[in-house]
Amino acid sequence: MKKKLLSIVLALLIVLSTVALTACGGQQTAPEEGSAPESSSSDAPSNGGAASNFEVPEGGYDGSDVTITFYHTMGENLSTVLDQYIVEFNKLYPNIHVKHENMGGYDDVREQISTEITVGNQPNIAYCYPDHVALYNLAKAVVQLDNLIDSQIEVKRADGTTEILGLTDEQKSDFIEGYYDEGRQFGDGLMYTLPMSKSTEVLYYDKTFFDENGLTVPATWEEMEALCAKIKEIDPESCPLGYDSEANWFITMCEQYQSPYTSATGDHYIFNNDQNKEFVKMFNSWYQKGYLTTQKIYGGYTSGLFTAEDSMRSYMSIGSSAGANHQLPQTDADGNYRFEVGIATIPQVSDSNKKVISQGPSLCIFKDTNPQEVLASWLFVKFLTTNVDFQSEFAMASGYVPVLKSVSDNAAYAEFLANADGGKYIAALSAKVCLDQVDAYYTSPAFNGSSTARDQVGGLMVKALTAKGDDLDAQIDKAFQEAIDECEYAN
Repeated sequence: MKKKLLSIVLALLIVLSTVALTACGGQQTAPEEGSAPESSSSDAPSNGGAASNFEVPEGGYDGSDVTITFYHTMGENLSTVLDQYIVEFNKLYPNIHVKHENMGGYDDVREQISTEITVGNQPNIAYCYPDHVALYNLAKAVVQLDNLIDSQIEVKRADGTTEILGLTDEQKSDFIEGYYDEGRQFGDGLMYTLPMSKSTEVLYYDKTFFDENGLTVPATWEEMEALCAKIKEIDPESCPLGYDSEANWFITMCEQYQSPYTSATGDHYIFNNDQNKEFVKMFNSWYQKGYLTTQKIYGGYTSGLFTAEDSMRSYMSIGSSAGANHQLPQTDADGNYRFEVGIATIPQVSDSNKKVISQGPSLCIFKDTNPQEVLASWLFVKFLTTNVDFQSEFAMASGYVPVLKSVSDNAAYAEFLANADGGKYIAALSAKVCLDQVDAYYTSPAFNGSSTARDQVGGLMVKALTAKGDDLDAQIDKAFQEAIDECEYAN
């Protein structure tokens, strides 16, 4: 409900701003979407011709003394890494002063910015998820990056070197494609974000148990069902599989089956269909057989069940790749882990259509009356997202994976990956799996209401898994319809 009120406030702000400008005979500082840009870039825009809402001033960044503000969720260890690279950035651009602030969690960043947008006091840069950007876009507050990305203007740096304002072809191709493409998931083909650091879901499994019992890691959901049955035979008290995110599970299955979930345009909520009901009903039968549980059903992250020492435990856990250290069991008196953890890609429906969710923060830039602040913000965002050394250090400190392919060739990061194991260096093992599946990453369409859809299909999964009785189909039908109704009501 709170988010709905924020959406209404932002929409009202747009109307009031437009009325005020019209009454005063004023002009907006940036062209409306769809108008022709007057960018100084000589290259064709990478979005296929759509108009960006930011015109790059002639001459680009002029060395102006500006202060830019960056909202994020970094703890002390990551802020330390960031501070080190701000020093490096200032060697190139000493007049760009970066102030950064930990706002709490991702939702705290969104709520703070949503409030500040209404009075024009938003930061210059922020951590974001796609649904955050969709919310900010109600006030048309986010800079579309296309003209900046494509700009060939040469910028002088304090160390005597130069760089083009935009991204080189090499820099563009160095981004992991699935991460980079997330910036265009807003229905208009325009670029709103660059990826900062990413995570995904992986399958953690008790490698010691698997080796002792001759078990094979499942590559498909069909194999997973057979494996769960086998584990129940070996250990009847166990719950073979824990899945942390019900929403991710539902959405990923839609992607793997190529079944409708949501759309950024037109009818947004299109997940009420027979194919989706079929896989939900299949997983219901697994739950009834004791094969699996989820975070909401279990009452906590399923890593707790995976690492449990009592008789009721799981032998597999699907969770965030960034949370690998939480999947480690306790050590014994000699400092040895009770079992070795293996990590693999989550099961797939088909080898021909592998899909794994892309998560983790991106960076967006907000409009400002001073175009030099936008340019300064862009240069800093470009620095963080294309600097191999920063991406390497940040990834090792955070547990997230870097967004650049070339980080794998960085000496420090290569050594980090070389130490990967199912114990002390489990974070490195998780990163290796993430980097091995780069071609499988997907992101869902982003629009105002996309986070509501996530919440609702997550709740739908819980209802469907726990449903039982002769009217199972009717219960599942009802759960789907209620989820659709809630989505439409909330937005």
